Amino acid sequence: MDDRTLYVPSHEGENVLPNSPWFHKLLRYAQRKSSRVAIRDVNANIEKTYHDLVSDALAFRNELRRRMSAQTLRDLAENKEVYIGLLAAGGYEYTVGFIAIVALGAAVVPMAAGLPVEEAAYFLSKARCVSLVASTTSEDLAKSIAQFMGEKKNFHIPCISPIASFFQPIPFPASEIVISSNRMLDMNGASAVIFTSGTTGPPKGAVQRRTWLTGNAETDGDFYGIMEQDVVLHTLPVHHASGVGLTFLPFLTAGACIEFRSGSFNTAWTWERWRQGGLTFFSGVPTIYMRMMRYYEENIATQAPRSTRSICCWSQEHSHDALYGATEFGAVIKTDLDTRETPRNSVGRVAEGVCLKLEDDGHLLVKCPYMFSKYLHDEKATSEAHDQDGYKISALDIEREILGLDYVSEVMVVGVEDEEFGQRVAATISLKTDQNTTRKKLSLAELRDDLRSKLTGYKIPTILRVIKGELPKSGTGKVQKKILGPRFFPSNYRDIPEIQVWSKELRARL
Repeated sequence: MDDRTLYVPSHEGENVLPNSPWFHKLLRYAQRKSSRVAIRDVNANIEKTYHDLVSDALAFRNELRRRMSAQTLRDLAENKEVYIGLLAAGGYEYTVGFIAIVALGAAVVPMAAGLPVEEAAYFLSKARCVSLVASTTSEDLAKSIAQFMGEKKNFHIPCISPIASFFQPIPFPASEIVISSNRMLDMNGASAVIFTSGTTGPPKGAVQRRTWLTGNAETDGDFYGIMEQDVVLHTLPVHHASGVGLTFLPFLTAGACIEFRSGSFNTAWTWERWRQGGLTFFSGVPTIYMRMMRYYEENIATQAPRSTRSICCWSQEHSHDALYGATEFGAVIKTDLDTRETPRNSVGRVAEGVCLKLEDDGHLLVKCPYMFSKYLHDEKATSEAHDQDGYKISALDIEREILGLDYVSEVMVVGVEDEEFGQRVAATISLKTDQNTTRKKLSLAELRDDLRSKLTGYKIPTILRVIKGELPKSGTGKVQKKILGPRFFPSNYRDIPEIQVWSKELRARL
């Protein structure tokens, strides 16, 4: 017998949320007698409950539906993939926009709030977005992007902003918000597109299924014991895999509080916020912790943060961090909160439901339930990203070992073309400046001696450049090797006095 929904009117309305596990959870939090705080937006100086959040998301979803073309509404009704750009920094408007787009049945394409116009146009056109929504602080940029795309790309995209202007002055009564009795949304359908950082080529859009919203979030939430009473300080970019998949969705899905502080990362402010207390989680990328460590060692070594249950780090490159993963499949290796039985320099243990296989060349093959579904509109790249066993990523151990040296603050390792050797291993290093560091200066010979017992000979750097201060970072806090490699080691690197080059005859040339 056919499903009963074929014989009854579709259950839709301004107060009706889609039938999916994620919205079931959000509505339960909203309908609690005392709805807990969902979002604390430091920059906007507002605090909103789950009731406020669900109500405002419904109001904005309804506005989006009114603004969509007849063709887009037909595509949504037929469960076809529809993509909508979201231009907003981490905060309440971002959260409302994210939920509203998913509630419409479309997929979110989050973008950095400070994105150059041409780069934003690339993402929107690559995703074939039907609309662009923006927060109050990103409204002018969104209009510039839409104008650029119309004039230069002949791609006309409606701009709907600011998100906050569509909130209702009085929230929907929580008891009147319901879940649709229609069939459940296709959980294999697209929920979001997270673009890769582009460090190894043009950014690719990794399409995340709807199962990612709850399945991946609950996996991380269960592992770290995230509860409704928890508060996470969110300072990461919200278009980045860790900013969405690790520090946003797991806490929202658990009914916890997300305290957003968007914009440029402020080390002094973050240390002060830690000391104030009231936080139980913090998550960052490796460069954030390097900056925090540097500030701590130079300014406040006798002080400490209060009662933070977990400080998590998302990493693709550093084995001593708490999480190891990628945009395409999330965190697949995790360090336990209690690390007393975790071996030194271990990346942790494999997450449940994940299959890993290490190849002889050091590459790691990954298969897991919450892998991306595809690269957006790029069948060739999707196919080439897999072999018969899973998705392939690199295991980088050279940087891990260099960072393990007590005098190193930051490091970037790249391959540099060489006529004699084909390619050399080159390291850019920033030294620690605190009084406890064992080296105030560093020669290539000293670095090689320190690494000799840790790395095989061919992996030890033969080129070294020591810099002052931090390595330049992208908007997501990443070191972009394809940009910085040629900058620090140009083709004439042998002629640059600051670059040390190893040779058998001269041992090291300074």
